[in-house]
Amino acid sequence: MSILDKPLTPPPRRSRRRLIIIASILVVLLLVLFVFTDIHADIAFIVHFVTAPNHFTYHGHSDYVSAVAWSPDGKRIASASGDHTVQVWDAANGSHVLTYRGHSSDVATVAWSPNGQFIASGGLDTTVQVWQAATGNLVYTYLGHSDVVFDVAWSPDGTRIASASNDGSVQLWDAFTGSHVVAYRSPTLIRGGPAPWNAVAWSPDGKRFAIGGSGDVLVLDAATGRNIASYGYHGGTVHAVAWSPGGRYIAVGSSASTVEIWDTVTGNNTYNYAGHSADVLSVAWSPDGKRIVSGSNDGTAQVWDALTGKNAYTYRGHADYYWGHFTSSAPVEAVAWSPNGKMIASGSEDMTVQVWQAM
Repeated sequence: MSILDKPLTPPPRRSRRRLIIIASILVVLLLVLFVFTDIHADIAFIVHFVTAPNHFTYHGHSDYVSAVAWSPDGKRIASASGDHTVQVWDAANGSHVLTYRGHSSDVATVAWSPNGQFIASGGLDTTVQVWQAATGNLVYTYLGHSDVVFDVAWSPDGTRIASASNDGSVQLWDAFTGSHVVAYRSPTLIRGGPAPWNAVAWSPDGKRFAIGGSGDVLVLDAATGRNIASYGYHGGTVHAVAWSPGGRYIAVGSSASTVEIWDTVTGNNTYNYAGHSADVLSVAWSPDGKRIVSGSNDGTAQVWDALTGKNAYTYRGHADYYWGHFTSSAPVEAVAWSPNGKMIASGSEDMTVQVWQAM
């Protein structure tokens, strides 16, 4: 018999024992899961995990996102980060436009000029830098602070910038020369230095500005820096302040896990929004003044009625697990409403900026 005529020895069959053991373990685990948990919740979690999220995510940063700002025409977003950069990108598809690398440390705040031509950014390097939005070319560096700059805001007419700092001062200055400084300084505490200021916001008419830090929010005269009003009754930390588009109300986000709404005409506390379970880090009014969005340490951004405080929508894009997002409940550091009122951008410690539909 030729070797070619010999029957071939059949290959050894793959042992099915290992596969059976693995399958059995998986079945047991699934049974335990379904017995000791809510099966409907389990199914909902699986569906949510594999379902594409209904938002756009920008992944350009390599560290936490501290601030976001829309360009006045709504076409671009600037985002500041702990990676020492400010990045400008297309708001519709996230295509990259430019990266500004002028800061030597974490960038804590960013603001677009009203005419859309310039951006101001400040951070841990104690500077505020003004640069061209289209090219990233530096225009001016303001060196008036001696500690971290937590917040910056352009005046409505685009001529001045207000900056709030850990050095205990809020300073108003010419956006391109640094001259004509008006400063408000905290009284020196019994222990340590002056109390820091975390937030600053101009009134829509440009005549006043509100500041927040430890304790009450103060409203100052923009021409003299004189304190003309104060709002609040808590001893906690104010993280964010925002004027309503009409200039009558001020929203205050704080360590009390609430957003306080104050009427600047009557001086009364209209109501407190208590939908969050941790510090409120950021607040923004819709352009029509009807709604407010707030971002919190609890990992959510919440949209609610500005007059009644009724919750309209809770956004969990930074809080939940889903495919491509494996960081749960990362604090939402920043929120910003698009100029047309249709979209909201939120920045988080999960290193992303997410753009989603305003409900």
